[in-house]
Amino acid sequence: MRLRSLRLQSQPKLMIIPMIDIIFFLLVFFMLSTLYMVEQRVLPIALPQTTSGQHDITKQVPITITAQGKILIDQEEIPLELFGKRIQSELARQPEALFLLRADRQTEYGRVMAVLDELKLSGVRRISVATESKPR
Repeated sequence: MRLRSLRLQSQPKLMIIPMIDIIFFLLVFFMLSTLYMVEQRVLPIALPQTTSGQHDITKQVPITITAQGKILIDQEEIPLELFGKRIQSELARQPEALFLLRADRQTEYGRVMAVLDELKLSGVRRISVATESKPR
């Protein structure tokens, strides 16, 4: 009889606190890894710096001009000849969209002006130029 009572007292217990710790660790791991993957999708360009920049949060259509002069809309390379038609299709989908121009500081000035000219000819009313904040 005595052996039977010892067996009942030594039943294994399920500890839930370490399991909760592991679940929170996995949650944090997946949140951080997701943030890292999203950041990798942005093209690396060196923006010019300004001290009077503002941050406007609306529906934006990003236009990127790389240092080599390539024009990209939403990470899709577009030749300058087809740029106007693509902008008009974006305007048809989102008439009040803000077009955010991100040009590398090494880009030729004429290339930037050609893109701005195409934007105006296509009927774009809201254009913003992206810059980096200059350290004071």
